[in-house]
Amino acid sequence: MQPMRRELIWIERHNFHGWACSECEWVFNPLGPLVGESMHEMKRLYEEQRDTEFTSHVCAEHPRATKNPL
Repeated sequence: MQPMRRELIWIERHNFHGWACSECEWVFNPLGPLVGESMHEMKRLYEEQRDTEFTSHVCAEHPRATKNPL
């Protein structure tokens, strides 16, 4: 069995614009407002939080909704 090749992708939906997983319904929701001494530090901390959460999420805990075939 080949491992899943999930990727961090940018999505734009009517109710959400942001980072998500290509293989499940996980989306990145920052824990709070951006913090840091400079824009560079704020960006670095944001990306670090996003990447850590993406890497550690389990796709099975965020299954995609299945459409009812009726």
